[in-house]
Amino acid sequence: MTEILYIKRASQVITVSGGSQKPKTGQEMSEIGVIENGSVIVEGNQIRFVGSDREAEKYVNTLSEPVTVINAEGKILTPGLIDPHTHIVFAGSREKELEMRLKGAKYIDILKAGGGILSTTTDTRKASEEHLIEETLKRLNRFLQYGVTTIEAKSGYGLTVEDELKQLRVAKKLNKQHPIDLISTFMGAHAVPAEYKESPEEFVKLVVEEMLPQVAQEKLAEFCDVFCEEGVFTIEQSEYILQEGKKWGLIPKIHADEIVQFGGAELAAKIGAISADHLLRASENGIKQMAEQGVIAVLLPGTAFFLMAEPANARKMIELGVPVALSTDRNPGSSPTESLPFIMNLACLTMKMTPEEVLTACTINAAHAINRASEIGSIEVDKKADFVLFDAPNYQTLQYNYAVNLVDTVFKNGKVVVKGGAIVESEESLHQYSSAENRH
Repeated sequence: MTEILYIKRASQVITVSGGSQKPKTGQEMSEIGVIENGSVIVEGNQIRFVGSDREAEKYVNTLSEPVTVINAEGKILTPGLIDPHTHIVFAGSREKELEMRLKGAKYIDILKAGGGILSTTTDTRKASEEHLIEETLKRLNRFLQYGVTTIEAKSGYGLTVEDELKQLRVAKKLNKQHPIDLISTFMGAHAVPAEYKESPEEFVKLVVEEMLPQVAQEKLAEFCDVFCEEGVFTIEQSEYILQEGKKWGLIPKIHADEIVQFGGAELAAKIGAISADHLLRASENGIKQMAEQGVIAVLLPGTAFFLMAEPANARKMIELGVPVALSTDRNPGSSPTESLPFIMNLACLTMKMTPEEVLTACTINAAHAINRASEIGSIEVDKKADFVLFDAPNYQTLQYNYAVNLVDTVFKNGKVVVKGGAIVESEESLHQYSSAENRH
């Protein structure tokens, strides 16, 4: 018998509806579909009804199956949050780099000195799959407690064939073990490893001729990403890698214009990337080209905050018609946080995005950035039942209370996986939390 879940009497249901076919842009990002005093009904893992409490009661009365009821009175229900850009599978830590930056060291200087990405690469290469799984599970649990139900997970800390595959295999295993869905991206071109410092073209050849084929043949990733930046990979190298990735069926993404204006936004538009990420220094022309091609801007205000840099110009991007998504950029060097709600706060406080735009950016537009908008990212009939119940009377409170975790309950595929802010250890907890009612 299929289980029926009835979430009723929410102060607000934030549907973010209307963006499943294409990402929201401009004014559309402010249209978040607020249902005051709303209810949602789930059958199995799919949404069957979204609407007012009164209409929901009528719908429930037509059902013959037992109904599990969760009273959401005084709380708001949103789609499960989606993080479309993380480097979550890694070993080691880089807390010493914060002090180096506080004393004036630049990110690229740290990288050239063997720190940064290369430091994490050393630790990740040494780590076993079991160790990487153990460490990443801790991060995934924290993500879940912050209301994140789907994330993108990049490789890029192995930089050898064996270690890149190791990272991606870990992500694949964790996708099966953990409630959060992990969508994998191959990013062998994250940095030029020390052993190829004098011959970066040889490393590009390794990425294209050895890494890409094995990643594709094992079906370990859906996307291919590259760090297109001064001192890392050139425009020409980046285009070559991403175009070769497309031949293997991998959708291009690009780390673009993070540190200097480098032409990454223009390249993203040229090759038809699904997203261009960072974009702190993107040119206006590049932004316009992204808008014309429908490339999603995945902005990472936490990274700019932690690196003490000026954030991306979100307002200009939205005004020019670029669909904007938000992400933690979870990584050990420039954004060591799993709190997507705090990133949402920063988007308002440092990039002047509105609370409505921020919710759109962390739900339906983030879903588009990982090619999942037909399944998740909004509360609409027939989509997956991924929700967050926030202990807040309205959606504006989420950005008003900054750096506070207001997550009360997280639903993944129609199951309660976080309750009262704590991870639920077993499905039986669902029945301890809610009351089962047989209406007939």
